[in-house]
Amino acid sequence: MTTTLITGGTVVSATGRGEADVLIDGETIVAVLQPGSELLGTDVAASVDTVIDATGKYVIPGGIDAHTHMELPFGGTNASDTFETGTRAAAWGGTTSIIDFAVQRYGERVQDGLAAWHEKAAGNCAIDYGFHQIIGGVDEDSLQAMDGLIDEGITSFKLFMAYPGVFYSDDAQILRAMQKSAETGLLTMMHAENGPAIDVLAAQLAEAGKKAPYYHGIARAWQMEEEATHRAIMLANLTGAPLYVVHVSAKQAVEQLAWARDQGWNVFGETCPQYLYLSLEEQLGAFSQEWGQFEGAKWVCSTPLRSRDEGHQHHMWQALRTNDIQMVSTDHCPFCMKGQKDLGLDDFRAIPNGIGSVEHRMDLMYQGVVTGKITLERWVELTSTTPARMFGLYGRKGVIQPGADGDVVVYDPNGHTSIGYGLGPDGSPNGKTHHMNMDHSAWEGYEIDGHVDTVISRGKVVVDGGEYLGAKGDGRFLKRGLSQYLT
Repeated sequence: MTTTLITGGTVVSATGRGEADVLIDGETIVAVLQPGSELLGTDVAASVDTVIDATGKYVIPGGIDAHTHMELPFGGTNASDTFETGTRAAAWGGTTSIIDFAVQRYGERVQDGLAAWHEKAAGNCAIDYGFHQIIGGVDEDSLQAMDGLIDEGITSFKLFMAYPGVFYSDDAQILRAMQKSAETGLLTMMHAENGPAIDVLAAQLAEAGKKAPYYHGIARAWQMEEEATHRAIMLANLTGAPLYVVHVSAKQAVEQLAWARDQGWNVFGETCPQYLYLSLEEQLGAFSQEWGQFEGAKWVCSTPLRSRDEGHQHHMWQALRTNDIQMVSTDHCPFCMKGQKDLGLDDFRAIPNGIGSVEHRMDLMYQGVVTGKITLERWVELTSTTPARMFGLYGRKGVIQPGADGDVVVYDPNGHTSIGYGLGPDGSPNGKTHHMNMDHSAWEGYEIDGHVDTVISRGKVVVDGGEYLGAKGDGRFLKRGLSQYLT
């Protein structure tokens, strides 16, 4: 068993910060010590295998990205990151656990979808991973199968109010699935957009010749998100099911969540970095010499990027401060421009929906600390502690304390990170970060006033000093308990 001492750093939790040394024995944190403590002897550093000097740096629990889509089939292609490439990129960015989505489509068996995702991930992940279950066809068979999910360590499932003909559930199906949620304790996750109405708007725009990526955002109007969010909330309240709304992007949808939470209901929401930083005007409406108006396809995702003129991004940051939104995931679902996004070159409706962010979430959210939008403690809470509590991992993940897994990130506030795909004249990375399996970066040109220096996953140093030290298969499947965030 390898022992590691992280010394000299400031340990940051969701509730505070303080100077402390962290001792990891094998895969587990065994002690958090005051500097100079002789509790374990007079010279702990001399008795361990590895000493990591974190002087002047933050020591935080490894990030947990609770919403990723590795290898997801979508729009006639597959998300470009495999479990191998995507989890390696996550590790580079300080994320030590992901929760991906096993997929059951209409007409398929839930058990078969879950087995397929286990097969994709097993032995390939660089970091620990768990699954949510997508229920794409609510019927007697799938409802019965949901009874066995908890025993499999799958304690949350996702429904879609969008994508008719692919994943869509109507209100009657949602009602029945939520009844099962209330009965079993499974957490209902909801993609809240009015899909049938969006399809009408999208068809009308296309018929009018408005087929550029910009119109993806126009078709998926904020009213469609607000309405669906409210409808999901009311169905959850009727059935007594806890509700978690994924990738919230519209300020009006946040208002619906805030209203429900003010009633004391078990209603929660996540947002993603793209809804905090990017916009309809600047990204979906982008133009380039290479792609022309199709440049905006790089940022086609659903829910869509919202108008900066309408103030959605400002409101999202505010919601993170007030806890109307509880956590930040990525909805990581990357596609290359060439051979994938360009399937929709002539019609935005055919552009695969998704962008790549799993590598950059921790940095992008830390920049919110630098600019005063959130506190240092809130950064840890949003990116690690709350995801662990929300999805039944807390105590093992999301915290630096004895008994927790040795998932630790040493973060340098005096470092710097230049995000981008950009290459130098000789084809070298040009000092920028990009380890995701895609041919562009959705975050090209973003500068972060901080740097992930060292990443430890279950006691193993997987990233250090700009070098990847991990290996395929380092990650293990996480059997999760029920949500620890419910009232």
